[in-house]
Amino acid sequence: MTETTQTHPTPQGGTRARSPEYRLAADALRGLRQELFTDAFAYDPLPRMRVDGPVTRRLPGRLRDYAAWTPHALVAFTGMLAAIIAAAANEADDNGGLSSLTMLLALFPVLLVLLRPTGAFWFSLAATPFAAVLGNSWDDWPWPAGSFAAHLVVLTVAAIRTGPRTAAWMWITTGVYGIGSEVTLGGGHYSSNTGPMLVVSALILLVVAVWHTRRTAEKEVTAQQTVTEHERSRRTLLEERTTIARELHDVVAHHMSVVAIQAEAAPYRVENPPPELERAFATIRENAVAALTELRRVLGVVRAEDYEAPDAPQPTLADLDLLLANVRDTGLSVDKTVTGAVRELPQGVELSAYRIVQEALSNSLRHAPGAGARVEIGYVLGGLGLRIVNGPPPEPSLVKPSPGAGHGITGMRERVSMLNGEMTAGPSEDGGYEVTVFLPVTAVTTVSEGDA
Repeated sequence: MTETTQTHPTPQGGTRARSPEYRLAADALRGLRQELFTDAFAYDPLPRMRVDGPVTRRLPGRLRDYAAWTPHALVAFTGMLAAIIAAAANEADDNGGLSSLTMLLALFPVLLVLLRPTGAFWFSLAATPFAAVLGNSWDDWPWPAGSFAAHLVVLTVAAIRTGPRTAAWMWITTGVYGIGSEVTLGGGHYSSNTGPMLVVSALILLVVAVWHTRRTAEKEVTAQQTVTEHERSRRTLLEERTTIARELHDVVAHHMSVVAIQAEAAPYRVENPPPELERAFATIRENAVAALTELRRVLGVVRAEDYEAPDAPQPTLADLDLLLANVRDTGLSVDKTVTGAVRELPQGVELSAYRIVQEALSNSLRHAPGAGARVEIGYVLGGLGLRIVNGPPPEPSLVKPSPGAGHGITGMRERVSMLNGEMTAGPSEDGGYEVTVFLPVTAVTTVSEGDA
């Protein structure tokens, strides 16, 4: 038989672990201190009412502006009622000389709740014994008639503006004050109205708590509906993109694969093909394979719900010589001119410039076969300048209508607009076509990259 002894570790500092009841009480007192004392007199003005409701939106413009102040006017009106009640009670007790002061003690906390809700509660609670002494009425203790009405208004408005938990602390504090006043100073008084104050205020705070709960639930439902609608839109967009990707793959990828296979097999069908023919078919196959690679990358973007940038580097102006060599193999004579200090530019500018030159040369091949082209690249202090110009086709009768949809120039303009650049495109004086682009680069980026 083995006997084991369990030892409980002693908390650091030699203090014993607190019980759950103790922690609950400590949290409650901490909440009381934070909500009723720390930020008691923080400036928190009552916002104006929204005027986009079914009734207020039909009001004329100036009247609609006045309607936005309806909550403020309603609170001020209830404060005036509390002040009138206080004055009437003093006159009934033959103490009309102090009516003005008791009216202010009833009116001021109601007006203060428009700016500082918690501070108005404390002021109303502190003004109550002064109003009782000034009124010299012992029939209503410890709440004179005016203070009774004013405190109910303050509790209601403060509960609406602060929340159920703070309102509960205010109600408990009100009960502690009322019961304490009865025990310590209420022995010779005829009646006590602490009970009616607690019952009426509890009913009002219960209604306010239900209103707060419903409003919070409506906000949560609205937020959930927004998230659901967003997810539904994302799912619809993903389905549409998947459909587009499938159609692109079925139409374009099939034909490009056929082109690549036929270009690879064509030299073997001719006995002793010339080197120029073999080089031409090799170029066709390389272009078809490159197009398939780009197509697969684009389809991956279209299909993916959360697209991540590929690991493969995107083409830049440093790869422009390979592009020009590829174009020259198709029979287009292309010259390149670079001016300015060559430097590395931001990736977006480099990629856009490469794609613009690529699209402009593709247009030259389609619309001006046999014509020469010239690519001019200018590195300036404010950015990058591009000029792609081609001459007129030697045989205009050989130019066939392009089967494309004519989105090349539009795509170039979109890239330039994305970078806040400028672009002009149109026929040149000699009958050719000219594309001029300027892509700005911020001075900070240029200097930092140049230093790097």
